Amino acid sequence: MIQPESNVPEQVSEQLETWLQHNVEGYRGRGTLQKFPFGQSNPTFRLSTQSAEYVLRRKPLGALLPKAHAIEREYRVLRALEGSAVPVPRVYALCSDTTLLGAAFYVKDFVKGRIFYDQRLPGLSPVERKNIFDGMNAAVAVLHLIDPLAIGLSGYGHNEQFLSRQVALWTNQYRASADGLIPEMEALIDWLPRHLPPERPVRIFHGDLRLDNMVFHPTEPRVTALLDWELSTLGDPIADFAYHALAWRVPFDLFRGFVGLDLEALGIPSESTYVARYCAGVRV
Repeated sequence: MIQPESNVPEQVSEQLETWLQHNVEGYRGRGTLQKFPFGQSNPTFRLSTQSAEYVLRRKPLGALLPKAHAIEREYRVLRALEGSAVPVPRVYALCSDTTLLGAAFYVKDFVKGRIFYDQRLPGLSPVERKNIFDGMNAAVAVLHLIDPLAIGLSGYGHNEQFLSRQVALWTNQYRASADGLIPEMEALIDWLPRHLPPERPVRIFHGDLRLDNMVFHPTEPRVTALLDWELSTLGDPIADFAYHALAWRVPFDLFRGFVGLDLEALGIPSESTYVARYCAGVRV
């Protein structure tokens, strides 16, 4: 069994190999698994064979918080979005048999391309940075145009009171994992329910729309795959976009923000320009 801390390629077990051959269309082994070196809340592995490469995404081992690490939901939304305008990798199969890898997992295509972990995009020209941000903006807008009911996502989330339910969920999860009281968090927990904005009709809510959760074409400034859907649900698309645009409100050393950077010199659009482009894309 591959352990979550390992990034050394290990041969797929005979039991897993049998499952892959029966459930992943076109699979020809024998495969190896290698954990990607960057951290994810759901351990993610490159599954390599002589003929193709895939991605295997697995829940962590051990006890988990309720509703956390929901790879079953990731699998469902990715399956529903196949064939839509939203760029997602093809998914093949979901396995709930925990005897194979110690936890549930699913298998999807490995999408080759570029992932940018530094939002300042070092090494790119100002024009290239602008184009990357335009491509990212377009991918987010396309996602929020999709009618979830039209692609079979009825019941994927509730259709009302998303913001109040989200605040309650994160409050409960924070308290379940916190070690002692943090006054600032308690003040926020008190303030948020009393200052919720009016809600919009629900759309697919990704929940973690960051630059490094997107794969870009190897040479073109367009997104070829949106990744990391474990927080996805149906919800207010403006809230999803607001989290995505948080970078313009925080400094770089805090969640890789933009405050204090010369955005014009870098070619990165201003917050107002980026928001306006999104609003035009979703026809607000």
